[in-house]
Amino acid sequence: MCGVNGIYAYAASAGPIDREALVRTRDHMAERGPDGAGEWISGDERVGLGHRRLSIIDLSPAGAQPMPSADGRLVVTFNGEIYNHLELRDRLEKKGRRFVSRSDTEVLLHLYAEMGEAMVRELRGMFAFALWDSERGVLLLARDPYGIKPLYYADDGKVFQFASSVKALIAGGLTSRIPDPAGVIGFYVFGSVPEPFTVYRAISAVPAGTTIIVGRDGVKEPRRYASIARILRDAEDEALKASDEECDEWFREALRDSVRHHLVADVPVGAFLSAGVDSGALLGLMRDLGQTQIKTITLEFDEFVGGASDEAPAAERLARRYGADHTKRRIGAAEFKRDLPQIIAAMDQPSVDGINCWFVAKAAHELGLKVAVSGVGGDELLGGYSTFHRVPHCVKWFGLAARIAGKGTAFARLVETARRSGVRLHPKAIGLLAYGGSAAGAYLLSRGLFLPTELDSEIADVDFLREGLVRLDPLAHVAAALEDGPTSSFGEVAALESSFYLRNQLLRDADWAGMAHSLEIRTPLVDCRLLRRVAPLLGRRHRPNGKSLLANAPSRALPEEIVNRPKTGFGIPVHAWMREASAGNDPLKFAAKSGVPWSRVWARCVSSMHASTPIELTER
Repeated sequence: MCGVNGIYAYAASAGPIDREALVRTRDHMAERGPDGAGEWISGDERVGLGHRRLSIIDLSPAGAQPMPSADGRLVVTFNGEIYNHLELRDRLEKKGRRFVSRSDTEVLLHLYAEMGEAMVRELRGMFAFALWDSERGVLLLARDPYGIKPLYYADDGKVFQFASSVKALIAGGLTSRIPDPAGVIGFYVFGSVPEPFTVYRAISAVPAGTTIIVGRDGVKEPRRYASIARILRDAEDEALKASDEECDEWFREALRDSVRHHLVADVPVGAFLSAGVDSGALLGLMRDLGQTQIKTITLEFDEFVGGASDEAPAAERLARRYGADHTKRRIGAAEFKRDLPQIIAAMDQPSVDGINCWFVAKAAHELGLKVAVSGVGGDELLGGYSTFHRVPHCVKWFGLAARIAGKGTAFARLVETARRSGVRLHPKAIGLLAYGGSAAGAYLLSRGLFLPTELDSEIADVDFLREGLVRLDPLAHVAAALEDGPTSSFGEVAALESSFYLRNQLLRDADWAGMAHSLEIRTPLVDCRLLRRVAPLLGRRHRPNGKSLLANAPSRALPEEIVNRPKTGFGIPVHAWMREASAGNDPLKFAAKSGVPWSRVWARCVSSMHASTPIELTER
């Protein structure tokens, strides 16, 4: 796990690259790679690659980056882990390829030499890398199918830059700070900035599951090589005829295979442990696969003690069940207030979440861990969210209502009458008919923070709002994730949750929060090979309960108290902390407004603090 960056002055009229900007960008990501720093400059000074190293596989100097090939033709800078690198290495060695290190990075060089750009289809892991091919004069950028690892770029028509962090590109000093209305407004709509937008007009995200080629003639359009929606669609065509017992075994073996691959490391691998099925099952499987004395971490809060949200007691019992070396880390309002400036600084783009991940990553770092396994992705894979029920029901009832009411005209008159009568209606209730009749619209209602119609001059000026909504087009943006995708209601919601909440919120938060503490967070339930194997099972008309499959996957199944425990999520008492903070004169003083959901208040708070440095929302 590392930080990568680079500059390619591809236009004939562009001069040599700015070496100082390359280093500034790289070293802004020091926490991403505290174990080493490297740079490589081409002979003509038109290409520069940078790297910050967090040593996980092959801790020796042989694994240092940027890494050149033996013949000097190729150079790569790589962030992430290739979990099947040993199998790929064996295959390449049988073809005569000779290796000088044990690193997965070197596998990328040899695989590209054999297959070119098509090599990305062979990779299992989380990755974002850039590979320079001096013979062809092209730079290849690639990002993993789920988008676990980030990669951003900026192009001014002459010089192309990329980095693992938006703020790192800004710190380099070569990129405009003019905000992108689509990214800023997208944050208010979704609670996170939807890719490929960022909060800056000049910076874009490399879309998940795509490659980008930059040559002497400029930047090519992103080329998709993998799609979660397409995998789910293909699974609908695969009839899996099996008994429940056979399904259990099918799922167990697929999950064991994923966990086994995610344990490949030359340093100890710990685990985040909640009182939920996802993290508990992963801990049980880690134990099954021979891991002993696994360090596990659970957060506990004074505000939750004795209540339904208190996960610490049950998590401690789970740790004892599987023989883990368990740590409970107590977090309070005072520590939250102390850490808040660091949280905002580390938050690469605005987010309404991620504080929980900040503190659990901090606790893992305090224990000396470099790698920890997380149960994120289980709900998207196995249908654990309420959206898997709400969205189809909404589509069924409000799709019918929209047709009956003439595309909403009758409902609109009813809403207007209610308003004139002084009846207060929740904005999402007002938007039900407008959005509720399609999977994309119902999902926007369910997951959206603010509806587009709620955004007003308190957030940004009218012109900025209008431009942002036009560029983003929230409903069309959501619907695009279903193109060439699944047709079943389960598949549609799984594709939407994976493309938005998981990718833009949970995985991105895990990345910036983990990297702020030099911690690699691994996600065995977010794995394309696992999805391909189990999607036909999950798409069955009479599929077994997904979380039951997960709970029974370890040889010693999870106890009933965990399986039947009400879902609470990975929550922290931010609302209570914000109310306490409001008693003083600080940026959170408006958080005590009664009746306002804390997530909306937090969104405004994050945006105001994020915008003060480095962006101004009214800048044109």
